[in-house]
Amino acid sequence: MIGTPALTAQLRQFSSATGSHLFVVAGSRIFDIDAATATAVDHALQLDDPRALPPEVGALLQDRPHAPAPLAQAPPITALSLNLMQACNMGCGYCYAEQGSFGGAKRAMSAEVASASVDRLLEWAPPASRVVIAFMGGEPFLARTLLHETTRYACEAARRSGRSVAFALTTNATMIADEDAALLAEYPFSVTVSIDGPPPVQDRQRPMLNGAPSSARVRAGLDRLLACRPRELTARMSATADTGPLLPILEHVLSLGFDSAGFAPIIAAPGRRNELTGAALARYTAEMIFCGRHALAEWKAGRSYRFSNFEAAMRELHRGSARAHPCGAGAGYLSIDADGDAFACHRLVGNDAFHYGSVKQGIDDAARLTHLTERAVDTQEPCRSCWARYLCGGGCYHEVSLRGRTGCDHVRGWLAFCLEAYAELSEARPELFEPPPDSTPAFLS
Repeated sequence: MIGTPALTAQLRQFSSATGSHLFVVAGSRIFDIDAATATAVDHALQLDDPRALPPEVGALLQDRPHAPAPLAQAPPITALSLNLMQACNMGCGYCYAEQGSFGGAKRAMSAEVASASVDRLLEWAPPASRVVIAFMGGEPFLARTLLHETTRYACEAARRSGRSVAFALTTNATMIADEDAALLAEYPFSVTVSIDGPPPVQDRQRPMLNGAPSSARVRAGLDRLLACRPRELTARMSATADTGPLLPILEHVLSLGFDSAGFAPIIAAPGRRNELTGAALARYTAEMIFCGRHALAEWKAGRSYRFSNFEAAMRELHRGSARAHPCGAGAGYLSIDADGDAFACHRLVGNDAFHYGSVKQGIDDAARLTHLTERAVDTQEPCRSCWARYLCGGGCYHEVSLRGRTGCDHVRGWLAFCLEAYAELSEARPELFEPPPDSTPAFLS
């Protein structure tokens, strides 16, 4: 029997430039508190005794509906990623997919598997719902014709089924042709470009497969995307142990014309090349907070600054995140490999522990439910003892399965800063969080 978690897993007291605050973990709610309440809460936390809390604070802990409820069944599937080409034209040493092959033979998805995946998704999704199809690799534009054909097929199939469809695409941008940019602008695409920074950083971390520099090719592809802009264009920068200061990289990438840009730490890489661990991960946390403070200052000064890690945290805090899992992997989202097998997500392709059926044979919903039940943050340690659990969701399944929970201190360090930033920004710029009748503020878009 799992007992009640420690008080430090239910409450967190913190301070910002605007005063003292209390973070109630269930529902991710933040309250301003006075000095006397702060002293009393600190005393109760040291004793780990809820009875020592002020009555008004103790009452907050009884409001349990804000915690995520256990699942009775696996959610309906409304999103698929299609690994159109399990191969890549780049040679990034840290690539979790090992240039798209996932450690196996390089192969391409057939048109039959792609169209069958679309048909299955529309069968699985609820009536009149919106589905999302993401194109992944390797590099999906190595399968250019199939990508174009599947996009058009999915739009027509969704229309016939009474559902709507949106698309996502992750690309290294080195192969973008004019007709590709036109397709991405014509249909509802959110495009993520993997780019690690200015040419010296990009060419060192993300060379072409033959070792040649990639930055000029990325810039040419990006210019085509900017000339024929998709609905959303974001940048994802991978940070390794050798990346160095992050703010100059963030400033450079945002200057290229992206709608937003954010970092992803390399926690689990093949051969453990350039992974962030120990002191290197602590430096990364400090660099992320430095970027966050810059973003906070910009937003407080009335200037839009689209640092996506920062914005995502502000959104989650404002909405009162009650997340039992880190993402939709194995829940509403699955990834289909080139052969039509279904895995929990694009990072877990080829991992039998996260294999949940196939397009041809169907999906094992009982196995999906077991996956979600066993990995819910309130059912496992150390997650259930952590104040950040409903914001974090327990960590990336791929990273945890390979390296354990090596990133927990980083997550807590970053989120502790974000709590302070939210308290300050919501007071300085309340209009960012409370939308006027006919508009959507930046953090809620």
